Amino acid sequence: MTGYKVANGNGHSNGNTKETNGSNGHSNGHKLADYTAQENPTMCSRDCCSGPGGSHRGNTCTDKKGAKSGSLAGEKIIPTPQSLLGNGKIQCELTHEELRALRVLNEDTYPYEVIEEIADFITKGSGMRPRIGIICGSGLGSLADMIQDPKIFEYEKIPNFPVSTVEGHAGRLVVGTLEGATVMAMQGRFHFYEGYPLAKCSMPVRVMKLCGVEYLFATNAAGGINPRFQVGDIMLMHDHVNMLGFAGNSPLQGPNDPRFGPRFPALVNSYNKDLINKAIEIAKAMGIESNIHVGVYSCLGGPNYETIAELKALRMMGVDAVGMSTVHEVITARHCDMKVFAFSLITNKCATEYSDKKDEEANHDEVMAVAKNRQKACCELVSRLIREIHMASA
Repeated sequence: MTGYKVANGNGHSNGNTKETNGSNGHSNGHKLADYTAQENPTMCSRDCCSGPGGSHRGNTCTDKKGAKSGSLAGEKIIPTPQSLLGNGKIQCELTHEELRALRVLNEDTYPYEVIEEIADFITKGSGMRPRIGIICGSGLGSLADMIQDPKIFEYEKIPNFPVSTVEGHAGRLVVGTLEGATVMAMQGRFHFYEGYPLAKCSMPVRVMKLCGVEYLFATNAAGGINPRFQVGDIMLMHDHVNMLGFAGNSPLQGPNDPRFGPRFPALVNSYNKDLINKAIEIAKAMGIESNIHVGVYSCLGGPNYETIAELKALRMMGVDAVGMSTVHEVITARHCDMKVFAFSLITNKCATEYSDKKDEEANHDEVMAVAKNRQKACCELVSRLIREIHMASA
């Protein structure tokens, strides 16, 4: 929050912090909890005006030097975190619900009660308690289009929910029935490279859990590192290498809420073997056995694709396919004791040798094109597996 210094519990201030921690007197630089401005009350933020002393974007700041003539104190302005501070007081008329939502969206983690409210919003709005949750990867949104009697929730209209910013991710939640089972599907996930912390990227998995989901189906588009893989193949995930975790990032960082799961969850059997075996049987019946593999996936932060050296290193570690999602969702799902089935659609072959050929470079258009061509097979595999789950429990 440029230009503001916020008081913390021991009387010190930090030029870019936003939260006071009353228990230990230290401040935290990424949460919005204390709105007491101590210095530079005349500074505007880039989101509000464009500098000290006045608006260049039509936003009217109040109680500041250079305020627009005739502006009234308390006049509502754009409720960004930067625009909330001024003279130590909130400068816009937000309702309690709006202010609470703003605080939540600036948190790295979501408390149980907020996730419960989101889940209640969805179950009451749909009139259903889904048993199976689906996360649709890039170009695989048609999985959700198969759902019958759908109740559709746009992300932007779900309280306290992030929005997806990536092409190929529609940004909506669909609840309905598929092959007799009650399901909910995300058409669009959230990625670390979009600027969201991992806990927020995987927060919808916890929402699914509180909605009643027992099974998580996670799909993604990935680059094939294993030389046996061809474009259009499907890799059933039986394990992963958590590269973001190697760097100290985890969706489970921070205080643990035992209502979701234990502090130290085991991940040895993260991917359900019965579902993998059943998927292989289904693939044989579909006649696509030669296009099915079982392998290890790894998630990197993105949004850039990998270097040759990185791909070689991943291959030496036993990784078969690489992408930018899924792992943190699986960790979150296993933490709250959901059964997981996941697969990667191989949308490009990763180059592991140096070359000047431009056509060997990965690109998002290629990913989307391959996903579109193979979405029918992916949809049939998922729907048949859901039918097996539903019939086994009937």
